[in-house]
Amino acid sequence: MVKIANGELSIVKQKIQSLKGQEVEMSINRGRKKIDTVQATVKDVYPSVFTVKIANARQPLQTFSYFDVLCGNVIIQ
Repeated sequence: MVKIANGELSIVKQKIQSLKGQEVEMSINRGRKKIDTVQATVKDVYPSVFTVKIANARQPLQTFSYFDVLCGNVIIQ
């Protein structure tokens, strides 16, 4: 089990909070060597998760946790 310092997670939360309402490019690791690169807008920011609106997707509103970003499963550029 990997221990995470609270400071690192709070930095991720602050950076995503600063991106609220902005369009970003995201690389999402979907598993089995499938990585999607999409244009998205950070819609809402909550204490444990954040939502993004992805253009031209089956499910335009998707939710990710800050831990996904911290682990590298979601990369925001």
